[in-house]
Amino acid sequence: MSDNQAGDATLSTTGEHPLSSTAERKAVVMDPGQAPGKDWVIVTRGLKREYDMGGEVVRALRGVDLAIRRNEYVAIMGPSGSGKSTLMNLIGCLDTPTAGEYWLNGMLVSKMSDDELARVRNKEIGFVFQTFNLLPRATALHNVELPLVYAGVSSDERKRRAKRALEQVQLETRMNHRPNELSGGQRQRVAIARALVNNPSILLADEPTGNLDSATSEEIMRVFENLADTGQTVIMVTHEPDIAAHARRVVVLRDGVIASDDRRSAFKQSMGIS
Repeated sequence: MSDNQAGDATLSTTGEHPLSSTAERKAVVMDPGQAPGKDWVIVTRGLKREYDMGGEVVRALRGVDLAIRRNEYVAIMGPSGSGKSTLMNLIGCLDTPTAGEYWLNGMLVSKMSDDELARVRNKEIGFVFQTFNLLPRATALHNVELPLVYAGVSSDERKRRAKRALEQVQLETRMNHRPNELSGGQRQRVAIARALVNNPSILLADEPTGNLDSATSEEIMRVFENLADTGQTVIMVTHEPDIAAHARRVVVLRDGVIASDDRRSAFKQSMGIS
């Protein structure tokens, strides 16, 4: 793909916004209902989400065509009201679209029932939020184990996998500490480890630095960079250009459509970020 993907733009299948590159265009603009190739972990085609607010229709997403390769590190950015939170909820299988297709890891999840979505969500997606959502009286190790407890994994296997996840975020020396014994950055790393423990297809981070100072935010960004280097697909939702610039690709939403889709260097240049 070219460094400035937006330079290779053409009209999408919906006619509402450009796609970013030849490969992505091909993944999206194939026949409706046709599964994308195995290299693509996320493909949306003409994705729309509308809400009825007291008789008034709010069009949060107006036709989003997006293709994300396996192992990519992508930021989705936009101001309040841009549709980024709605897109995150759809990508995270927390909501269903009004129209269009959403393929996750080869599965057409946009047509699934709530129960099917819950199963896919628990297996395929690791969530990281700006509020760490840790159990205050549990150790870091036990907090990371929790998803495996719910999945019925044996005690020995839970501990093995939880320790491995904490090692991935460089926190193995603090695994027996409780949240009040950890810094904000360490607590967020515990939350990241918890999201990783099920070996998800994608790590979906919603404003992961929202409660952190600038130095600690840089620390967490290095964790995501390291995870991406080891092959983890990372999708980060943020409203901060400086945070988005850490991703290798930045998709900017505005008024429910994709306004731009650039590689990091082109995005930083467009935003005046050194």
